[in-house]
Amino acid sequence: MITPQLIKPKSIAVVGASDNLGKPGGKVLYNIKNGNFDGELYAVNPKHERIQGVPTFKSISDLPQTDLAILAIPAKLSLPAVKGLLEEKGTKAVIVLSAGFSEMGPMGRKMEQEMSRLVERHQATLIGPNCIGVMNPYHQSVFISPVPEMEWGGAALVSSSGATSVFILESALSKGLAFSSIFSVGNGGHTCVDDVLEYLNDTYEHGRSPQSILIYIESIRKPQLLLRSARELVAKGCRIAAVKSGISDAGGRAAASHTGAMLNSDMAVDALFRKAGIIRCNSRSELTAMGALFQHPRLKGKRIAIITHAGGPGVMLTDLLSTGGMEVPRLSDELMQGLREELFEGASTANPIDILATGTAEQLERCITFCEGLDTIDGMVVIFGSPGLFSNIDVYRVIREQQNICRKPVYTILPSILNAKEEMDQFVQAGGVLFDDEYLLGNALLSESRYVAPVTEMEGVRLKNAEKISELLKGRKGLVDIRTGFELLDLMEVKRPMHLMTSSETEAMDAARKIGFPLVMKVVGPLHKSDVGGVVLDVTTPDAVRTHFSRLIGIKDATGVELCQMERGLELFVGVKKEPCFGHLITCGLGGIFVEILNDIQYALAPVGMSEALQMIRSLKSYKLLQGARGKEGISEEVLADVICKVSGLLTLVPEIEEMDLNPLIGHGRHLSAVDVVIRMGGAQ
Repeated sequence: MITPQLIKPKSIAVVGASDNLGKPGGKVLYNIKNGNFDGELYAVNPKHERIQGVPTFKSISDLPQTDLAILAIPAKLSLPAVKGLLEEKGTKAVIVLSAGFSEMGPMGRKMEQEMSRLVERHQATLIGPNCIGVMNPYHQSVFISPVPEMEWGGAALVSSSGATSVFILESALSKGLAFSSIFSVGNGGHTCVDDVLEYLNDTYEHGRSPQSILIYIESIRKPQLLLRSARELVAKGCRIAAVKSGISDAGGRAAASHTGAMLNSDMAVDALFRKAGIIRCNSRSELTAMGALFQHPRLKGKRIAIITHAGGPGVMLTDLLSTGGMEVPRLSDELMQGLREELFEGASTANPIDILATGTAEQLERCITFCEGLDTIDGMVVIFGSPGLFSNIDVYRVIREQQNICRKPVYTILPSILNAKEEMDQFVQAGGVLFDDEYLLGNALLSESRYVAPVTEMEGVRLKNAEKISELLKGRKGLVDIRTGFELLDLMEVKRPMHLMTSSETEAMDAARKIGFPLVMKVVGPLHKSDVGGVVLDVTTPDAVRTHFSRLIGIKDATGVELCQMERGLELFVGVKKEPCFGHLITCGLGGIFVEILNDIQYALAPVGMSEALQMIRSLKSYKLLQGARGKEGISEEVLADVICKVSGLLTLVPEIEEMDLNPLIGHGRHLSAVDVVIRMGGAQ
């Protein structure tokens, strides 16, 4: 819970205040005093009467009632200070700047947890510990520089790390990004990134709230809260980008299924972000590039005009966009004849439009207005630097004017960070947002062009035989036997081939006669049958049944031999892995041995409805195979999507499922049959 006193306090006390601006307690007091805060400001320090001209109290007990307290004192003193503020001064928001808590070990963790319990008991908010603070248009309670001018409607920055938020802020401000709020949650002992996102959603006010949110997150504590808040913010028109650090997967246990072996917690983060509508970035520079992109009008297509006076950057950007799936369409000589006559001899108008190093501000303006009127162009990129011979002030003024006039976005790459630094600073001061590298802008454009809005449906299908399914799997632990697995498929109404389990040669011969040739023989017992040579295809004679039975039953850990109808067609798979906190990941792709060899998979967090299932399937690199290729019949994507949705429905019904594989699913046209099933329930193996 984030209280109003954190956002708009009437009084602020800095505990551990100092005259030394090189100390957090000195700098935070300075920033508040010289910022926008118009309430009562107090300092607490036993050695001074006044600090930086601010009334100073010897101890917390001497303070008047205080809405927000900022602690810049050692960790060991913080817990009693928080207790006194909450119980004696009615404080409803506390920011603990100090380090030395959970990041330092068990003792620090215990202090942090006790502070969180105290704050929760008093229905207050705790930010930190181990953070830089909070700033918004009402107050700038941070101990860092720079402190930007806060603007309503600007971006929000929410960060797990204090230092990282400073680095992000420096990068963003150099590009001209405007901010309305910055939350550094530090260890997030009480208030984590997910809670801040919930607050931004609950208090969203169009035209006043941030239209874009940048997130640096180290630990997703409440995935479902983040999912709900982000989805609702995106639906309101907000654009969100995030960096998630700590993506390495420590592994830990052997997987029972192909899916379990392939998927990891970082994929769960990826799936969560996609479902939430968050664009994922991999670095601070990518994050701030997306933030800069967000402060332009939305690009409504993929066709870009590049206007430049330097050929190289234009060509490099063209290559990047074109190979990434966007278009830099060629503009015909006939179409561009009028514009070409207004440029110097040697200029190119094919796209990129190169006005040459001698090109003027007036010529640049004419190019922008010309492209604004073309139906074949959705947005423009202007690349304009300086060789140091003359000022670019007129050029940059023209770009700002055109950005304010044009309906289409006009992105600006200003690469001369030394030669044109003064002009770039003026461009930013005039409200401009810039990029200094075509690669960063190009990747940001590609990320947004690939963005798929989250589907509106959040519930999967409900299975018809729900009660029978629940009863079948009730109380089961570890691996589910194959007979139960096939019974489950029948209850789910997922097709499967006719099969019979055998434990002797006589039973195998009888089963072969009942099923008919050709058939498949598989060892029962070992988890990964192919790895031990436990699968035989295209068995066509009784003699072959005898020979293969004798070998298969002799495989280590074999408990029997399964005979089933031979299915033909394309091999696919649908799998499940449960990730702690996140829930179930559902994945699909090419099946059989191709799962691990090609690793062409798509995954999503359950529940998955029909729209999201189709989205997964159409994102596969092998999608053209499903559609049919080189005369071979494909498989109906609706039929595969139906299986995915039924698996999703099963997970809602039986959340105890830890892993599941339908591999392979074989078929053609509208026929799709689950040849094998592996299920592992939570609990003992």
